[in-house]
Parts: sequence; structure tokens; C-alpha cells
Amino acid sequence: MDRLSKLLEAALFSASRPLTLGELRRLDPDASEADVRGALESVRLRYDEGGHGIELVHVAEGYQVLTRPELADMIVQAQLVDRPRRLSTAAMETLAIIAYRQPVGRAEVEEIRGVAVDGVLRLLVERGLVDVVGRSEGLGRPLLYGTTPLFLELLGLASLDELPRLDELSVALTPLVAVGPDLAP
Repeated sequence: MDRLSKLLEAALFSASRPLTLGELRRLDPDASEADVRGALESVRLRYDEGGHGIELVHVAEGYQVLTRPELADMIVQAQLVDRPRRLSTAAMETLAIIAYRQPVGRAEVEEIRGVAVDGVLRLLVERGLVDVVGRSEGLGRPLLYGTTPLFLELLGLASLDELPRLDELSVALTPLVAVGPDLAP
């Protein structure tokens, strides 16, 4: 393994969050973006081909060394790591609206959900899943919300482009049509 690959591996091992390509490039100012990408691929292959319990993944617009999914449950069961706290249904609904409509204001989220979301928004901001990303040009210049890199990290997504398309979700969430007597199995 070359020096750059070792340097990247050490940085990724030490980091508690995904590191962006720009952050990794700062480790060696003489390395080009192609050099860093090549070194990352070298590290990834080393973990994959060596049968290691960890892997290098592209997540939350960065790179991170993580436990392989097939081993993660055993690590959690042994209580060696903290599990992220679960979100309520209201928080998940609000988070989904923000993820798909961002930047979005509180009033629009409330209009879609049909209930007040002040407390839920505050919880999502406190947990670092949502943040204020700007102000609307509308009356009173209300705050606009968007998701954070932590949101992507927890979902294991490299970017928002990896979210399921809305048309895919509408098909998946459509209730099954009742089966008539002549169609019953």
C-alpha cells in the first residue's frame, strides 16, 4: 500500500464522520483529485479482497470506514456501540417532507401534514438531521429548512439524488385493491 493510501486510511479511521474529497485532498497538497480517488479505491479493494470486517463506503457526500452490514447487528447486540435514538412517526413524516421539498418553510410542512410541526422541527434541528438553510422571500421572510449531511449519513446515502423517486414511493404506498371472489387465490 502506498503512502497516500495509508494516509487516507488513517484519516478515515480517525474520523467520526464522512470526510469529503476536498478534506482528504488537504492531507497531501501535492496529490491530485485523481490520485486521491485512486488511493481511496486501493483502500476499498484492500478491505473487500482481504475479508475485513470493515468497508470503505461513499456516504453523505464523503467517505467513511464502517462496519460491514452483515456484522453490524452483532456489534449492536453486544452493546459495544450506541444506537441512534428512534424518531416518532410525526418526526419521520416531517423529515420526509423536508427531504423531498427542501428548501421548505414550516407553514408548507404544516399544510402538508395538517398539524403544527414546531416541536418536531425543533427536535430534528437538535438531532442535527435538519437545519435552517435560508429565508423565503415571502411575507415575514420565514425560515427555510433542509436536511444535513448527518441525515444522509444515517440513511447511508451519498447524496439526495439517491432518495427514492416520489413516483416510486406513491406506487409502493398505494393500498392493495380488494380481491374479488373470482380473483381470489
